Amino acid sequence: MIPLRLLPVLLSSLAVWTQAHAQPYPTRPVRMVIPLPPGGVTDAMGRLLAQKFSESWGQPVVPDNRPGGAGIIAAEAVARATPDGHTLLLGNINTHGINPSLYPRMPYDPVRDFAPVTLLVSVPNLLLVHPALPAKNVQELIALGRAKPGTLNASSPGNGTSGHMGVAVFVSMTGVKITHVPYKGPAPALQAVMGGETQMVFDTIFQALPHARAGRVKALGLSVPQRSALAPEIPTIAEQGLPDFNVSPWFALFATAGTPPATIRKLHAETVTVMEKPDVSERLQSQGLKIELGTPAALAGYVKSEIARWNKVVREAGIKVE
Repeated sequence: MIPLRLLPVLLSSLAVWTQAHAQPYPTRPVRMVIPLPPGGVTDAMGRLLAQKFSESWGQPVVPDNRPGGAGIIAAEAVARATPDGHTLLLGNINTHGINPSLYPRMPYDPVRDFAPVTLLVSVPNLLLVHPALPAKNVQELIALGRAKPGTLNASSPGNGTSGHMGVAVFVSMTGVKITHVPYKGPAPALQAVMGGETQMVFDTIFQALPHARAGRVKALGLSVPQRSALAPEIPTIAEQGLPDFNVSPWFALFATAGTPPATIRKLHAETVTVMEKPDVSERLQSQGLKIELGTPAALAGYVKSEIARWNKVVREAGIKVE
């Protein structure tokens, strides 16, 4: 039995607790953690989302760039945050797909430590080669590699990036021996091909297309199953004899595990509303991004399938990152 003299105190405490927990989300500024440095398409997308959220919620949504460690630094910050939706992660193919196979002692679990909100976009990569390379399409590149094994070098933005995985999948599917040369970022990797240091690279369509159209590199194919409206004349790798080829960087929104379901529902609804605004969707599509919205449950399943997929690629290719 509760003594009658304590009843007013308990009722007062309950009223305060109820009022605090009934406050609409968000109740203070929200942090949008972006695992890449400022500048570039990904950072611009994160900042655009943050701006639209701020306008809708009346609370600042502050971009927080935390580059480095293949996204591990950013992901860990969100995994360890208070689970109330006020810290969000612009996760990607590395943080929630490739990294678990490359870094066995990561400081976060991509499934257990996050609350999925929605998949956002995917980004087609272009397979590019040096203009002087005597290959006008994917099949000619394969024939060249088989005729002169070990002579092809492929640059990438770094170990474990989608560009590196593109090379690994290409090698696995064709049997062509290609030497992987990691660089520190996409710009140096592309510059390496333009300068003749390497012969091929996988790079995002938005960054690569102007150079291809200027003749500084040759675009042999898209890394995704469908052609892009930005360059409908460029065939996919899949339609050039490798029907299952699909290596597409993707980005998704995550909160910290334990975030209340009502907050996740609000985040999901708001994200879908923002991404479907004509000014937002048109801007993203003009940069080659394909909008890929879905439910939190769908994103949870997608993350598990991506982890399994890249684990197989990494294991079969014998990729190791020190």
